[in-house]
Amino acid sequence: LDRYELNHSKKALHVYANANFGYQPFTPENTEAIYRLLKQSLPGPVNYYDITIYADGKPIEELIPNILQKKQDKSRLWQRIDYKGAPWIQNMSRPYLASKGLEGRHIALWQSHGKYYKNNKGSWEWQRPRLFCTTEDLFTQSFVVPYIIPMLENAGAVVYTPRERDRQRNEVIVDNNTVTGKSIYLEEKSRKGKWKTSPLPGFARKRSVYTDGQNPFRDGTARFAATEKKPEKAFAQWIPDIPETGKYAVYVSYQTLPGSVSDAKYLVFHKGGVTEFKVNQQMGGGTWVYLGTFDFDKDQPHSNYVSLSNLSNYRGTVTADAVRFGGGMGNIARGDSLQEVVSGFPRYLEGARYNAQWSGMPYSVYSGKNGTNDYSDDINVRSYMTNYLAGGSSYFPADSGLHVPIEMAIALHSDAGIAPDSTFVGTLGIYTTDFNEGTFATGMSRLASRELCDVVMTQVDEDLNRLYGQWKRRQMFDRNYSETREPQVPAMILEMLSHQNFRDMALGHDPAFKFNLARAIYKGVLKYTSYQHEEDYVVQPLPVTCFQTRLNPDEKEITLTWIPGQDTLEPSATPKGYVVYTKQGENGYDNGIFVHEPRFSFRAEENVIYSFKVTA
Repeated sequence: LDRYELNHSKKALHVYANANFGYQPFTPENTEAIYRLLKQSLPGPVNYYDITIYADGKPIEELIPNILQKKQDKSRLWQRIDYKGAPWIQNMSRPYLASKGLEGRHIALWQSHGKYYKNNKGSWEWQRPRLFCTTEDLFTQSFVVPYIIPMLENAGAVVYTPRERDRQRNEVIVDNNTVTGKSIYLEEKSRKGKWKTSPLPGFARKRSVYTDGQNPFRDGTARFAATEKKPEKAFAQWIPDIPETGKYAVYVSYQTLPGSVSDAKYLVFHKGGVTEFKVNQQMGGGTWVYLGTFDFDKDQPHSNYVSLSNLSNYRGTVTADAVRFGGGMGNIARGDSLQEVVSGFPRYLEGARYNAQWSGMPYSVYSGKNGTNDYSDDINVRSYMTNYLAGGSSYFPADSGLHVPIEMAIALHSDAGIAPDSTFVGTLGIYTTDFNEGTFATGMSRLASRELCDVVMTQVDEDLNRLYGQWKRRQMFDRNYSETREPQVPAMILEMLSHQNFRDMALGHDPAFKFNLARAIYKGVLKYTSYQHEEDYVVQPLPVTCFQTRLNPDEKEITLTWIPGQDTLEPSATPKGYVVYTKQGENGYDNGIFVHEPRFSFRAEENVIYSFKVTA
């Protein structure tokens, strides 16, 4: 209890609880129980007064998530605000659309910390201590990159992460200004589509190491060509000199011009075949844009490359700048002018501050402390990158930026505290309401962040308790944290578990637990987003089981069979079909074939090793 106000003439009692009371989840059931318990504890006739209980400055009934209420608080909803245009990136070779999922939704999501330069020590350090065979800087990646991001993407979302996501240490950049090794940049013009130099600057790699303030996206030029609807097309090709066979993320870059089209057609030629993407060049110009991760062969320039054509359904222009293959090594040097050093680590292990500079972000985005405090910069830059990308979009119209319609931001951490005994610490959530007069740039209430936090945490609590039996849901803190304060869209921090607690980490290193926790987070995001836009949702099904192959030598036929996974936690997660991926020999997997039944047969060639994978 903080205080109370009693008005006998109006027969009203206002009870103000302290901040801790507001950190719990409120449901219609427990809110009714709280009021009932208070009335039973009061003497007559006060227990018949109009009683209102406040927490976090609001009546507790207003802190019940909209998703559980009959009467909606419209200030927490996007209402008429939405984005209906073409997504930033579309994989046109994906053999299905995730209807009633996250198709075309844009989400910013990141995996806590990374290696950073400690200015007062003059050395590169982890941001968190090393405990239980890991550090948080590494541990959260083992949830986010292999599990959470793919789940959101399989449901149709476009996911932006401020940290490098590719573990490939090699990096090959092909550009119209500079190329690496035997890499080649080619242009093929058509009668209408002649390549010209863009009026805006573009990428050029003119340095092997970059110091504070140097922007590679201001050092070069980009090219553009008019679009055509007819088959006669102009092309740009980026042919990399791949130094080592393996998996490489593919990033493209371009400039957004007044005539840029929303369906720039990219083809990625890789070991598994050809994958087609459409990129909306009306947004996201002047930075690295992730397409996907593919298998590439060393010394195979004729079968490993990226092409962009000027074929489009719209009259306008396409622009071509650099293409990057692989995550690479950190190349941002820090220190004083006499002794500047790089981290010596792969870029995916570094903090977001350095990836932001390599990605062409303005200096104010990644170095708000003017190069004096990389620790603070790295914490802030994840939100600042989100705002810079979303600026000018329907969800953040009041600021300049790259017009990417990012509608939420989620930071995943693992610093939920310490248990005094051998029990679980569990999951903690954080959001911020006391900023910018309690609203986002669109006027939406910042209670939308509490709503997001509550829905995701409820899903995590329900799933993990049903699967593991003893998981703890901890508080939802309304605190002034940069990662929840600065984004101009609903934002939350999820402390998934505690890397300081043995019981949590005994589960945290288990891949099955990582999968289940990631799936709960994905489901929470799906349900929150669907409710915000008044849409139905369907949860993606679980992996298939009992997968087997049978060979009929007489018919030279291979038959694949499997059994759909049964999801006892989610009734909507029933498979409507399956995608069968195939690779032959040392090639990569193809783009997959959609089938309706849990079986697939085809005629096989002799003396060929086949590999398969199936998703529901």
